Amino acid sequence: MATERRRLDRPAFYALRTGGWRDLVTLLHPPYTAWHLSYVVIGAAAAPTLHADRLGAALGAFFLAVGVSAHALDELNGRPLATELRRHMLIALAGVGLAGAIGIGVAGTIVVSPLLAPLVVLGAVLVPAYNLELGGGRIHTDVWFALAWGGFPAFTGYFAQTLTIRPAGVLVAAGCCALSVAQRRLSTPVRELRRRTTAVNGEQRLNDGSVVQLTKARLAEPLEGALSALWIAVVLLAAGLLAVKL
Repeated sequence: MATERRRLDRPAFYALRTGGWRDLVTLLHPPYTAWHLSYVVIGAAAAPTLHADRLGAALGAFFLAVGVSAHALDELNGRPLATELRRHMLIALAGVGLAGAIGIGVAGTIVVSPLLAPLVVLGAVLVPAYNLELGGGRIHTDVWFALAWGGFPAFTGYFAQTLTIRPAGVLVAAGCCALSVAQRRLSTPVRELRRRTTAVNGEQRLNDGSVVQLTKARLAEPLEGALSALWIAVVLLAAGLLAVKL
């Protein structure tokens, strides 16, 4: 039991020990941030021609919006990661991150095309609306998670390259939505195990008559194993597709 508690004593499998700079690293949700930034790359790689400057700008904007601002707002709304970051620090990170992302987007509408403006506005609305559960949490759902953090980054990555809507971009965005659904279906129960479950009691009886004791660790292990494999797989896929274009 002591070993199990040590394995599940943190709010996420990637969370570092609480305090100082470690809280900032944990706040970024490194595996998930890399995962969702990879959708931007996958969307861009689906375009016939790759503009490296546009991809770099899109990655920077999504890192600030999702990696920094969205996660800071999420921590502000209930402290799910149990960090010791002060409220004013989280507000500053959220504001600076979102402002930086919007600034990059506005620059894109001027330098690249005003057609990017609707995506900039949509992104600016989604970050606070989803993570602060505005409107009674109506968009804080599995469907909106898939659309906002899966389909939207992929579609933006594609559209920033082409400035057109084509089947390739829509299909890639839909595929990234599906991957985000899988992420959500795995992460929701394991978050409940880590953050809200004090004990698990039960047993699993196999055909051969043997009995397996059910514990928090046993239930969490396959879920987190799948999440770990998926984020690495998506990052490698994005890197491979980008290498083809370069």
